[in-house]
Amino acid sequence: MNLSHLKRFGHSIPDEFAGVIDRELLRKTRDYEIEKTHLHFISSGAGSIVTIVFLFGGLLNFFNNWVLSMQLPFLLSGLLFFLLLSYTGTFLSIPFSVYSAFRIEKKYGFNTMTPRLWISDFLKSLLLSTVITGVIVVIGLWFIQASPDHWWIWLWCFFLGFSLFLMYISPYVIEPLFNKFMPIDEPDLEERIRTLMQKVDITAGRIFKMDASKRSRHTNAYFSGIGKVKRIILYDTLLEKMNHNEILAVLAHEAGHWKKKHLLKMIAAVECVSLFGFYLSFGLLQTDLLTDLFRIDQETVFAKLVLLGFLGGIAAFPLTPLGNVISRRFEREADRFACGLTGNKEDMASTLVKLSKDNLSNLHPHPFYASFYYSHPPVVQRIREMKRTY
Repeated sequence: MNLSHLKRFGHSIPDEFAGVIDRELLRKTRDYEIEKTHLHFISSGAGSIVTIVFLFGGLLNFFNNWVLSMQLPFLLSGLLFFLLLSYTGTFLSIPFSVYSAFRIEKKYGFNTMTPRLWISDFLKSLLLSTVITGVIVVIGLWFIQASPDHWWIWLWCFFLGFSLFLMYISPYVIEPLFNKFMPIDEPDLEERIRTLMQKVDITAGRIFKMDASKRSRHTNAYFSGIGKVKRIILYDTLLEKMNHNEILAVLAHEAGHWKKKHLLKMIAAVECVSLFGFYLSFGLLQTDLLTDLFRIDQETVFAKLVLLGFLGGIAAFPLTPLGNVISRRFEREADRFACGLTGNKEDMASTLVKLSKDNLSNLHPHPFYASFYYSHPPVVQRIREMKRTY
């Protein structure tokens, strides 16, 4: 539906982009969106087939029996079970990741990554996911073993604390594994950023330029970390393509998210849903319903958790548009905040136009598709609302 809408209206240049893009660039934008969507069709279709075969074709039962046949301790069996599943999913995704980076992204002028760098990133990601998955699995199963009647509440507390811990250490431990962060070499810009942040009582520990260009020509900026380790990160590609006023507009938008406590509100909402999910999971795991339904020979908490994750994903799907409605509301609030903070909505509008142009964003999404899947309002609608309202 979204592609049909794009093919029908994708030749039309919105008034907000007149003089900025031409029909050739619009055609390139359309083709980029189409190729990404086709790859998504193939990858998600392949993933669905693998999932169906694994769950309904007897492979989960075989895998579960094989792990149990080793007669390992409970925690070690669980670690082996989930790490092997994690590795399988990771390696099955390699062809699609490679095609996306070295075919689609390269074709449209975004990818700057070498095969050597891709392999390096892959190995680092694999090591990182192994450590994080290992910690979650071992501690999670330990709670289940140590507190059979109350593990759900302890596990919920652990996941909340561990997520906040990762957010806290990420700027110092995780992010530097993949990118270099250097102080921006423009004193005037740095001073203007600090002055802007001081207006709304936001203290940013450091302002960094990230070497994003060694992987991609996409542009972006973000706040990293929480509390006293909060940092402002600017892509080097953003610094190349935006003037100072536009960069300040981007950061004013991000400041809006912080001042409106959007991250805190999202964490609170997710954790409330998660608490209910953990309690419901606790109830289901006390029964043989899942193993009987999927014909698992030997009942294990490992197999039950996999089946629970599969069914939970289906049950949670209707919540997708609700989460995105909230996210789009937050984006509008941040836009309004940014326009008020900078006092110039034209800079914010100009920034969105450049970001859309540089990233080949779809300017003609189907309204229903956007309402269901988009975490941000469609850019043309966003600019129109900004000029009309703010």
